[in-house]
Amino acid sequence: MCGKLYVVATPIGNLADLSYRAVEILKQVDLIAAEDTRHARMLLQHYGINNRLVSLHQHNEGKVSPGLIDKIKNGLSIALVSDAGTPLLSDPGMPLVKLARQQDVEVSPIPGACALIAALSVSGLPVTQFRYEGFSPRTSSARKVFFSSRKNETVTWVFYESSHRILASLEDLAEIVSSDRQIVLARELTKLHETIVKDSLGRVIEQVKSNIYMRKGEFVVLVEGVVNEKKPAAISEEQKRVLTVLLKACSIKTAVGLATEITGARKKLLYQAALDLSQQAD
Repeated sequence: MCGKLYVVATPIGNLADLSYRAVEILKQVDLIAAEDTRHARMLLQHYGINNRLVSLHQHNEGKVSPGLIDKIKNGLSIALVSDAGTPLLSDPGMPLVKLARQQDVEVSPIPGACALIAALSVSGLPVTQFRYEGFSPRTSSARKVFFSSRKNETVTWVFYESSHRILASLEDLAEIVSSDRQIVLARELTKLHETIVKDSLGRVIEQVKSNIYMRKGEFVVLVEGVVNEKKPAAISEEQKRVLTVLLKACSIKTAVGLATEITGARKKLLYQAALDLSQQAD
């Protein structure tokens, strides 16, 4: 009889955020595959869970995953956990889950904490659509390319950043987008020193520069998308005056063409206005 793979979200800071269901699953499974067994053991001890752990991290998951799938196919149930939050979101686990799907092994999510979703929920930025970009690149040159390719994005976009790169990362971002762009900096979510700042990029950089504690911890950075300016639905009074003068001496086609060059208004709007003016004259 085939077992089952559970993908279990764990707290991102506050241990009380582990769900009742997650606790029960972690107690019941035959084996827990953890990104860091030492980190996972502290969480398990907090909830009085005594279960067998196996290490599954980015350096060994390709080698370890086939053996875990064999165990599941032989009837064992396994829980996959990362150090914090929902596995696979910038954490190990993809080879295991992918292999499970390929071999028709049942995979069940046990939802819970996720820094990305937590930050989005309190950001005050549009979240109907958003782009998650994982961690930003490590080097300044690569980050600038990364930011440049996203500077005209119209939806909120989000990336993770580490404490030792946060200031340099924000300064690189300021070289690519306007310092007036609204961003949200979410630091140490659910922990004792949780800090969530929403302001212009320039002002956030000043806060990070001036306060050493704003350069400590784990960060989620949310960047406001470019706001598309609405095109005018009608021509202005000045554009209408120019068009009226031209219509007295030219055909509609010629008047619209000249008015487009003179005023810069949209040709379609000028043409409709010209028809309306001609009808009024008749």
